[in-house]
This record gives sequence, structure tokens and C-alpha cells, in this order.
Amino acid sequence: MNHFTIKDIENLCGIKAHTLRIWEQRYNKLFVPKRKQSQHRIYDNDDLKELLRISFLYHNGHKISRIAELNPEQIQQLVETFSITEDNHEVFIHQLIEAGVDFDEEKFEKIVNGLVLRVGLEKSIINVFYPFLQRIGLLWMTNNLIPAQEHFASHIIRKKIILATDGLETNAAASTVVVFAPLGEHHEIPLLTANYFLKKYNSRTIYFGANVPEDYLAYYLKYHPASHLYAHIVTSLKRYELENYIFSLCEKFPDKQVVLSGPACRCIEQKSKNLRILFSMEEMIAFAKETGSLTSA
Repeated sequence: MNHFTIKDIENLCGIKAHTLRIWEQRYNKLFVPKRKQSQHRIYDNDDLKELLRISFLYHNGHKISRIAELNPEQIQQLVETFSITEDNHEVFIHQLIEAGVDFDEEKFEKIVNGLVLRVGLEKSIINVFYPFLQRIGLLWMTNNLIPAQEHFASHIIRKKIILATDGLETNAAASTVVVFAPLGEHHEIPLLTANYFLKKYNSRTIYFGANVPEDYLAYYLKYHPASHLYAHIVTSLKRYELENYIFSLCEKFPDKQVVLSGPACRCIEQKSKNLRILFSMEEMIAFAKETGSLTSA
């Protein structure tokens, strides 16, 4: 059983902690959080699921005073009968969080498969999978979600992206992008996503995966041509280590464009001429389209 702080609930449900405290005081039948000996609020899995449903209804036009009149079963029924549209991404994110926290593989698979069939893989990644993984990643970094739960969720999404990527044709005449994450970085979904979009928009990719020593890249590039090195970095390196690592990549491979994405790269200055930093999913897709229009030398 997991325990969450009010800040965790805010990040997962999209409702400010201040608002949650007001609701608790004003509508004490809505939910009553448990308390530590220090009197700090603490929430368990069941609390999280209930608040996800309340949040969904609230963000879709239901007044909190009306929601407070319902019991948990009625709230659940109302969510289930709500009209789910292609643009209503939040309900899918909430459902994935619920299934992921409970290790409910059947439910998780059903949501993922239904979503991809409904809107396609690209929209699923951009609007649901990425926001979902960002939210559970926040819990993982604050020790409120054990790695097994993140791995459980990521594995199912990973399979879906790999299957879709395998169905894409490789353009032998296109420029080659080597896709990897550095030694110590184990988050693979962003890499698989980049690899999918690069191949979709006509680039040829060499996929090394996560946790790759720099020597492996050097060995490959000694014998094979490539125009770009693409890395995604989430949390694995401290800032000074990251800066040194990036400087080393740019210096060691001056004829390659080194392209970086991920939260850890946002504070890095673009000092090297062959360095490019992408700050969002939109920029990554734009890069994939741009690179796909190039041809190998």
C-alpha cells in the first residue's frame, strides 16, 4: 500500500493543495485524509483513486458541491457514464494511474489498446502516455511510488511502441541517427518514442537503448557513418557531471550533431557548435521531421 502527500495528490490530480484543504473543511463527507502523528495529511491508494475520479468530474464541469453529495459508488458510476471523446485525455491518464498503482495488468492493457485504436499511437503518446509517465515519475523521484510500479506501467507502453516501430519501413538513403541514453540512465520510453518518430518521418536509426557507455558509441562510429547522436536524459547525472559528459561527446564527435532532450538538459547552456537541445515533445517531433528530409552523404 502506497502513501502520498498532499503535494503528490496535487501533482497527480491537477488540484491545488490549497483547494484540497478547503474542500476537506467545507465538504467533510467528500473525503477525509488520514493523519500522521505530526498531523500532516497522508493519502493511500484508495484515497488517490477516489480523488482522481473527483478531479475528473470537477475538471469536466461538475460543481464540487454536487459531487460532495454523492457516495463513492455514485461517483464511480458517473465517471463511467461520462462521454469520453478523442480530446478528453485526462480520463485516460487517470485510468492509467489507477491501474498502474494497483498493478492491474488486464485493465492497463485494455486502456492502452483501446486508446491506441481510438486515436492512434502518435496522439496516444503525446497526449496520454507521456503526461502519465511524467506524473508517476514525480512519485518515483520522491519515493512515493516504488520502481516496480513504474516499470510495470512502462513495460506495457514499451511493448506497444516497439511493435509500432517494427512496422515502419527503413529508408536506406536517409541520414542515420544513433539513439541512446548514457551510462546510468535507465528511462527507455522517451528513447523509444524518439526512435519511433525519427523512423516515422524517414530517418534511419541505430537504436542502442539505455545505459550505454560512451566507448560503445565510439566503437560503432569508427566503422559506421551517422549524422546525429540523440540522447534523452532524465535524472541520472548531476549537473557538473552532465556538463562534462556533453562537452566530451561534442569534442569526441565534432562531425556529428549531438542532440539532447529530457528534464536534466534544460539547464545546460548550448556552448558547443554541434550541440542542440530540445525542450519539448513538439520540438522533438519537429526535429524528427527536419532530419527525415536529409539524405546520407
